[in-house]
Amino acid sequence: MNSKAGRFGALQVLTGNANRPLAASIAESVGVPLTSCEVGRYPDGEIEVKLDDDVRGNDVFVVQPTCRPVNENLMELLLILDTLRRASAARITAVMPYFGYARKDRKDEGRVPISAKLVTDVIQAAGANRVLALELHAAQIQGFFDVVVDHLFAAPIFVRHFEKKDLLDPVIVAPDVGGIKIARAYAKRLNGGLAIVDKRRVSPNEAEAMHLIGEVKDRDVILMDDMIATAGTMTEAARVVKEHGCRRAFLAATHGVFAGKAVERISGANVDEIVVTDTIPNPAEVRDMVHVLSSGPLLGEAILRIHESQSV
Repeated sequence: MNSKAGRFGALQVLTGNANRPLAASIAESVGVPLTSCEVGRYPDGEIEVKLDDDVRGNDVFVVQPTCRPVNENLMELLLILDTLRRASAARITAVMPYFGYARKDRKDEGRVPISAKLVTDVIQAAGANRVLALELHAAQIQGFFDVVVDHLFAAPIFVRHFEKKDLLDPVIVAPDVGGIKIARAYAKRLNGGLAIVDKRRVSPNEAEAMHLIGEVKDRDVILMDDMIATAGTMTEAARVVKEHGCRRAFLAATHGVFAGKAVERISGANVDEIVVTDTIPNPAEVRDMVHVLSSGPLLGEAILRIHESQSV
């Protein structure tokens, strides 16, 4: 079924250098080999792209999260998209398990860019006819694209994981007010309670948690967010729930960015487990500290449905 030519030709999956293991997992889940695409560097550091397989008239999915090194991976994506467009692919879908440059989705002060809008513009200009994203940092980024965006959530992945944990009277905690919507969705699916850590941010990279709204004493707590970046918000929230007497504390986030002081913070965090997905390759320093869940089957199922013009 997977190899049958659909409306946009045969299904093909290829990738740059951002996360080859995830791309291989996705290709395996949809039942096709990875299309051969060489992405290297010229001696001066410029990116060189060469397709080894024919893509003419086919339905091509490019798996390329724009994680660190962000600018390198973004430029690889743009050049691959341009290569596919000039090689006459019938439809080109940018599969972005992690969308970088998402923080600046509005002008929150004077004389700053709207970086997310600029990135969506260049992705479209390079040749993307469609975008598949997982857990965007801000859902409104979908509206910055003029092409169709399929926005997936990682809830099925995490729910399956935590259902095996024998949770006692679970409560899902939003580490800040912005995470209430995500926490509420997980609380419903895990039949748990809801709590919020009231946080005051003292600088763009430093957060000071103030107090807890909700009851966590003698209960299993899951602190849920879309990403762990510098880990300041999550580890401070973990400290608060521990001080309020929770039984166990789990940190869970779709994207393990682990930037800045993240490694230092999570290594000292008093938590029972840190869980992320494989949208971003984990730095070596954190591999023994985190439990990684596969997003390949979820993304692969979405790719098959897009290819076969089914509901996503």
